[in-house]
Amino acid sequence: MSRRHSIMSDKLKYEIAKELGVYDIVKTEGWGSVSSRDCGNIVAKAIEMAERSMADRK
Repeated sequence: MSRRHSIMSDKLKYEIAKELGVYDIVKTEGWGSVSSRDCGNIVAKAIEMAERSMADRK
């Protein structure tokens, strides 16, 4: 089974992880150790940033 390509860049994921305080977990243990709640928060933050970016373009 092939893995899908990530829509979010690694740079953005790490930036948001730092902002939300889970970067140390990612750095030491990998993304698999990040809780589902924290992953959801990362996605929510990315969506918020994308929506803000789109609104600024109008």
